[in-house]
Amino acid sequence: MKKDYSKLWTLFKSMFVLSACTFGGGFVIVSLMKKKYVEELGWLEEDEMLDVTAITQSSPGPLPVNASVIIGYRIAGVVGSLVAILGTILPPMIIISIISMFYDQFRTNPYISIALQVMRAGVAAVIFDVVINLAKNVFHTKRMLYIAMMVLAFIATYLLDISAMIIILICLGIGIINCIKQTFQNRKAGTSNAAH
Repeated sequence: MKKDYSKLWTLFKSMFVLSACTFGGGFVIVSLMKKKYVEELGWLEEDEMLDVTAITQSSPGPLPVNASVIIGYRIAGVVGSLVAILGTILPPMIIISIISMFYDQFRTNPYISIALQVMRAGVAAVIFDVVINLAKNVFHTKRMLYIAMMVLAFIATYLLDISAMIIILICLGIGIINCIKQTFQNRKAGTSNAAH
């Protein structure tokens, strides 16, 4: 039982720190979660984190909260999800509450304006790192369907300016069809093996 509390405390603390120190949206925190839970703590596999990233991006709601629900559940069940969500939402709530009380001072302060511009550059670098890592993971699958979908999705968003929501729904449809096809092929192979 003590071990469970220790794990829950580590989960809460790590989510709290990641959420408090992350600027630039969900892609940044997902990258940091990967470093923390895959590389440092070893609680998740690389493939699992890739799946978490795909699910959080295609689900409604903020990416960090979606990711914390899945990671928390994977690590410690429903209690883990609740602890991870609490750790994720507390820092933004506290920070935004403080900023809202001093909004006029923040808005007109030139130093804060410069700090925010500098943070944008850092955020761009972290997002670039996420993109490279995700692309590497897709190439490592050696599945032409996944690689083609990644390239076509990039062309559709960057060159053709197609909505990300449409691309996500199309990829979801292709994924479902592919899953059904593989399930059917596996059953067919299992039936033929049983007959022999």
